[in-house]
Amino acid sequence: MKKFFKILVIFLVLGVFGYTLYFLWNKSKEKPVVYKTETPFYTNIINKTVATGSVVPRKEVEIKPVVSGIVSKVYVTEGQEVKEGDLIAKIRLVPNMVTLNDASSRVEQAKINLTDAKQNYDREYTLFLKGVVAKADFESFQTKYNIAKQELLSAQNDLELIKEGQLKEEGAPTNTLVRSTINGMVLTVPVKTGTQVIETNNFNAGTTLATVADMNDMIFKGNIDETEVGKIKVGMPLILTIGAIDDDKFDATLTKISPKGVADNGAIQFEIEANVKLQKGYFIRSGYSANADIVLGRAEHVLAIPESLLHFKNDTTTYVEMETGPQTFKKQFIKTGLSDGINIQVLSGLTEKDKVQVPN
Repeated sequence: MKKFFKILVIFLVLGVFGYTLYFLWNKSKEKPVVYKTETPFYTNIINKTVATGSVVPRKEVEIKPVVSGIVSKVYVTEGQEVKEGDLIAKIRLVPNMVTLNDASSRVEQAKINLTDAKQNYDREYTLFLKGVVAKADFESFQTKYNIAKQELLSAQNDLELIKEGQLKEEGAPTNTLVRSTINGMVLTVPVKTGTQVIETNNFNAGTTLATVADMNDMIFKGNIDETEVGKIKVGMPLILTIGAIDDDKFDATLTKISPKGVADNGAIQFEIEANVKLQKGYFIRSGYSANADIVLGRAEHVLAIPESLLHFKNDTTTYVEMETGPQTFKKQFIKTGLSDGINIQVLSGLTEKDKVQVPN
């Protein structure tokens, strides 16, 4: 019995050893490589480049005051439609005390001069009626009296303008009422009642009271890389994809290509502009981010293969591995045409019946 168990153990050890050798030998054998193949097909190929940017109004104006002071009232809110001449805000002047004092002094002096001129005029008028004074002498006093009245009116107007920024006469213009200069929509109102504002002049841009833009005339402003700018020209069609509107695309026409590039993160970018064709039912807000597809070339119903099947020799010759038998391939040099980055047009070297190796 012991002899039987000893023989059984020996057989088990030999069996395990043999199985191990077989397993290692089988694992060391190289499995044959099986390549998949694809056949050329007919499709449409569109070569396009993408420009990134945003959609903005063509006409956007900052409304600024022409006098300094404090905002006493704001008449508009963001999103409100306004027309040219509509009130934007009212400014309350804070006059300079030195200027105000000088204007008040001129008014008082003009009153004194008018009183003196009137007295002389009344005296000469009485003498003129009696025939004591010649008409020519009387007219000179009359002229001085009229000049004195005009000087007082002018001084009073100056004082009124300094204090109020306007004249009390009906229909007189005022600089304290700020009005819109274009028709459009109010985009921003960065001031509130009580805000101190500075006038716009040759030395100061002034405080912006509101920004008004024509939202019915939108353009795309974007940038395109220097490697692509030479392929585009004014008049080309664009297809806009707006980030906030995923379910539709908008047509546009390229109208401007900047002649000067700007460095951006090591690359030279050129600014472009395009007219956007707005669609009914969509409200395009100023500043929406957008991508513009610019069609550089189009090929309809042409023979093509996936670009990933290509091999290159010396960067000048293009070839594929074409199947000549079951898992047997040879180099087949081909001539290619337009590419969209995924598929590439085959001009010669292949037919739609050929099979091309897919690299593993």
